[in-house]
Amino acid sequence: MSKKRRFGRVRKLPSGRYQARYPGPDGKDRPAPHTFARKTDADRWLSLKEAEIVKGEWIAPDAAKVTVGDWGARWIDSVASGLKPKTVALYRGLMRSLVLPRFGTMMVADVRPITVAEWMTSMKKRGLSASRIRHAYLLLSQIMRSAVENDMIAVSPCRGVKLPRLPQTDPRILTVKEADRLVSVARRPHDLIIQLLAYGGLRIGEAFALRRFNIDLVKGWMTVTQSLTEISGRHAFDTPKSHQKRTVGLPAFVVARLREHLDGMTDNAPDALLFLSSRKKPFHYNSWRRAYFDPAVRSAELTGVTPHDLRASHASWVADRHGVLAAARRLGHSNASVTTRHYARALDGRDADVAASFDDQRAQPNDGEGKRAHNGHGTDESGSDDEP
Repeated sequence: MSKKRRFGRVRKLPSGRYQARYPGPDGKDRPAPHTFARKTDADRWLSLKEAEIVKGEWIAPDAAKVTVGDWGARWIDSVASGLKPKTVALYRGLMRSLVLPRFGTMMVADVRPITVAEWMTSMKKRGLSASRIRHAYLLLSQIMRSAVENDMIAVSPCRGVKLPRLPQTDPRILTVKEADRLVSVARRPHDLIIQLLAYGGLRIGEAFALRRFNIDLVKGWMTVTQSLTEISGRHAFDTPKSHQKRTVGLPAFVVARLREHLDGMTDNAPDALLFLSSRKKPFHYNSWRRAYFDPAVRSAELTGVTPHDLRASHASWVADRHGVLAAARRLGHSNASVTTRHYARALDGRDADVAASFDDQRAQPNDGEGKRAHNGHGTDESGSDDEP
């Protein structure tokens, strides 16, 4: 007489194979997804299923019977309120162009790591940029992670994938004289925009979003509260990147130029934008560069300079003289490591100055200590090591 199972049950089918069934935590009687050739195999499967339930790792088999397309759209909708409009637009664009064509009709439960790896390879073969491939993968990864968090699947299929490396391009760090030369050849009021990028460390979108109430001529500072972005060619005002609002002190010559600009504005409303096109509309970045910035770069006999290089130059100037923390505060970075990694660079000649300073110090020995130093660190005449 066979012993009755404590969990689940196994019965022999007319075909000679065995079927396993068990009571799920949801109260439903659930069959195994397939039959078994031997009764011991069915028993072993039920034991593993019981262990899943005991550990709290059980997931309803029909929980992930939803397509990646439907779940991805639901996830984006659920997080959209906490994201910047530009980020939401990026997610929807990536979903439409890269995720849906490959995974849109697949069930969440059917996506495997190999499927994700093949998708990554196909994007590389199509010649997509490393940045776009990484953004698409990270979007899918977040969608799948949310499926895990909602008990739809046990583990995300987005794992073990090597992302393409982003090209390392250092910003062009201008000298103060080069920045001033660029300002001097730019048309008004674009010379002031360039000054705000170089001497205020603004992003171009932050400069385009400045209003009268952001400027305090008496205290000599500006408050950065908004940034102008473009979504499918349309303008959108939002908080600065990383939501870091900040106050930035300005040098007197920039304050004087701002005073002149404000006095010449016809709109005296506190919320009046400082910079508008001839059509009284905010600038579009690409058209602004083509019409005003790039011609000034050529006239200044500079090469390959972008508006963002001015912000990077500002970071390097400040970090070099006042430290990375001061540069991070002016740029609106919550973490100084971001400033170091992406912006602050050693200025030409400064590292050589540091090296030369050691020669100067060694050339002026005190009480015989310099002689020992010249013979080598911590070494006496017998050659023994004195290091403490």
